[in-house]
Amino acid sequence: MSYDRYVAICNPLRYLSIMTHNFCVTSVSIIWLVAFIVTLINIISIYNLHFCGPHVIDHFYCDYEPILQLSCSDTSIIQKMNLILGFFNATGPFIIIVMSYIIVMSYVYIVMTVLKIPSNTRIHKAFSTCSSHLIVVSMFYGTLMAVYMFPTKGQSLTLSKILSLMYTVLTPLLNPIIYSLRNKDIKEAFLKLKCNNL
Repeated sequence: MSYDRYVAICNPLRYLSIMTHNFCVTSVSIIWLVAFIVTLINIISIYNLHFCGPHVIDHFYCDYEPILQLSCSDTSIIQKMNLILGFFNATGPFIIIVMSYIIVMSYVYIVMTVLKIPSNTRIHKAFSTCSSHLIVVSMFYGTLMAVYMFPTKGQSLTLSKILSLMYTVLTPLLNPIIYSLRNKDIKEAFLKLKCNNL
């Protein structure tokens, strides 16, 4: 998304030649393949565990950590493996999105390009697009890293549940709201709905 924003704002005339169908399909395919491999590793590691205690998961959904806590087997190796996978799957993309050359430089280029725009309305629109994306990315990866990268021992079960809900429910819920509220028709419909209810 960051690269898409960069190309759309800084190179709008080259957008269709850069963001081709093949580029998008290749990007999505690589992301899906990595996600499939990581999920397969997690499934295989859980499959080899022994469960002898209570079979009730004290969580909103069947998450990885609560399942490990139910196991009678030694899960220290799995938790270390989970930490390494979590580092690459949560921290890696977060660093790429926020701090890598393409993204950081793209936002610098976006700011420089936007500041050259003579219209204040266009400047506001461009900045709102970038800031909303960074807020959603930071919220998603921040809570994801808090759940999977930090030790669960001593961590409140309630806190773990709340953080899990934030990245599984709140972020996907906010995405369409944040991105659609910039649409003029949706803004007008929302204001009419708000006025009718008041």
